Amino acid sequence: MRSDSRPSGHHGHDDEDGFVEPPSKSSLKREMHALQDLGEQLVALPSERLKKVPLPDTLYEAVRAAQGFKMEARRRQMQYIGKLMRKIDPAPIQAQLDIFNGNSAAEVAKMHRLERLRERLLEDDKTIGAIAETWPDADLQYLRTLRRNALKEREAGKPPKAFREIFRVLRDLQAAQDEAAETAAAGQGEDGEGSRDDDRGEARG
Repeated sequence: MRSDSRPSGHHGHDDEDGFVEPPSKSSLKREMHALQDLGEQLVALPSERLKKVPLPDTLYEAVRAAQGFKMEARRRQMQYIGKLMRKIDPAPIQAQLDIFNGNSAAEVAKMHRLERLRERLLEDDKTIGAIAETWPDADLQYLRTLRRNALKEREAGKPPKAFREIFRVLRDLQAAQDEAAETAAAGQGEDGEGSRDDDRGEARG
């Protein structure tokens, strides 16, 4: 897991309204490029597959239009698609593209579980307790702040920045847990091999 997987210093950057410090220009640039790449993947899809992707009607029509454009018209349409995508959560779209690309069904199912957990958190703040039990290292104060911000975004019809950040935090927590489990399993495997070697040595002796 990357060392920057969980934002640092959340407590020091919360203001009185519970809003966190705006993301850096570099992180916004990475997000923009990721959404552009996602848009390109959508435009490259055959129509039958595109119909299976969970897209708002406006975005679906924009993608369909881009598929018929060339050169400058297509470039302008891709910019429009990018603006539309900044207003939605890209995780369900990415999950469907992962299925098309043959990625692990188990990983896609895991992503869907995290999406459902995020919705439960927004619906009921007591879900924080379940998160704490699953991931004792979770920054609960940060998640509470993100929850408040996501609800305010939804109510005001603003881009779902906090909504996406909740998913990223949950995904990173799950990734860290999976990595720890893999490391523990590998350690047990090495211990087991050592024991077998010892047994063989005793038998030879």
